[in-house]
Amino acid sequence: MSFRLRLFLSFSLLWLLFLVGALYLAGQGVERALRGHLEATLLEDAKRAAEAYRKGQTGALLTTGGVYLHLYAEDGEALVLTQEAHRLPPEALRKVGEVPRVIWQGGFAAALVRTPLGLLALTQDTTPIDLAQEALRRALLKAFFLLFPLGTALVYLTARLTARPLEEAAREIARRNPERLDPVPLNLPKDEFGRMVEAVNSLLFALKEAKEKERAFLAEASHELRTPLTVLLGHLDRLGRNPQDPEALGTARATAERMRRLVEDLLSLARGEAERTLNPHIVDLKTLAEEAAREYGVAFQGEALEVLGDPDRLLQMLRNLVANGVRAAGREGVWVRLRREGENALLEVEDHGPGIPEDLLPRLFERFARGPGGGTGLGLAIAQAIAKAHGGEITVESRPGLTLFRVRLPLLEEEA
Repeated sequence: MSFRLRLFLSFSLLWLLFLVGALYLAGQGVERALRGHLEATLLEDAKRAAEAYRKGQTGALLTTGGVYLHLYAEDGEALVLTQEAHRLPPEALRKVGEVPRVIWQGGFAAALVRTPLGLLALTQDTTPIDLAQEALRRALLKAFFLLFPLGTALVYLTARLTARPLEEAAREIARRNPERLDPVPLNLPKDEFGRMVEAVNSLLFALKEAKEKERAFLAEASHELRTPLTVLLGHLDRLGRNPQDPEALGTARATAERMRRLVEDLLSLARGEAERTLNPHIVDLKTLAEEAAREYGVAFQGEALEVLGDPDRLLQMLRNLVANGVRAAGREGVWVRLRREGENALLEVEDHGPGIPEDLLPRLFERFARGPGGGTGLGLAIAQAIAKAHGGEITVESRPGLTLFRVRLPLLEEEA
């Protein structure tokens, strides 16, 4: 069942209930009004007649047109009966008091009140009311058969107009596929449908962006692997002609090691290992920083601070940061510092290289975002992922002649 049909049936049912309820209440209101007017008239006449009888004015009978006067004894015997069809049974005359009250009988209504002469009953024929009610019922029935189809047609048009934007959006979304991820071209108000289309467009944009990033990732990975493979094949060919060439062998080994590290970085990013596969220990950051600084031959200064983390991952993060600085400024232009900053350990890697271009800074930690120092563009992305996996973050500030990376990691509670 389509949404339009469900909407049409729902509103048609509501229209039917509303129409039946409104016509029923209108009929009841008219009936109560007619009966109320008749009762008020009879009660007023009964009150005035009883008052006249109490004053001895038996010859003065004040009645309205169409009202008949009857007088009954206490035992229910009719003393005066002006309309035989309006005779009241004895049980209807019980509990008649000094205050007039109205009772309804078949075809007439009677106002009863006790007087010195007996039980006074003023009656009036209800046939006009019955005829009016019958005419009203016929009119309401005609109104129902006129208004219900008209309202149903309006409900159908409303449901169709309401569902049209959703149907158009559904058709447009159905045309989307992995090769077509452009936004749904619909201008809708900021209602539920409009927000839904905006959410779909946001999703399509994210998918398109992810697909483009995937395509760029594959292109960059292919490019990064193609160069060392070409070098490696060239040196292997050289070794084939001269197996005793130590220079070619050393270059081939270095190239193979570079490829191994590149493949490991690619796998780490693809699998999310930098964020997920942590083996936490109590780690002395000073020891790790000294080891990374010693490997690259750069200066280190700092105090002993302990964090909870994976030593292998943290060392990988430090190596990537230091290697980035060495590529930019050489070994002599890089300093590594470690100190306490509140409840965090602050690790700084500073280099005096050419600096990072301003347009590159916002996406420096994205994959394949390479600075002027070269590299694969994966090291900083992996370093940031490792820092965030440990509850920390890496920030950077740079200008020509100075680049400073700051790594903040939460200290152990007793350390903090």
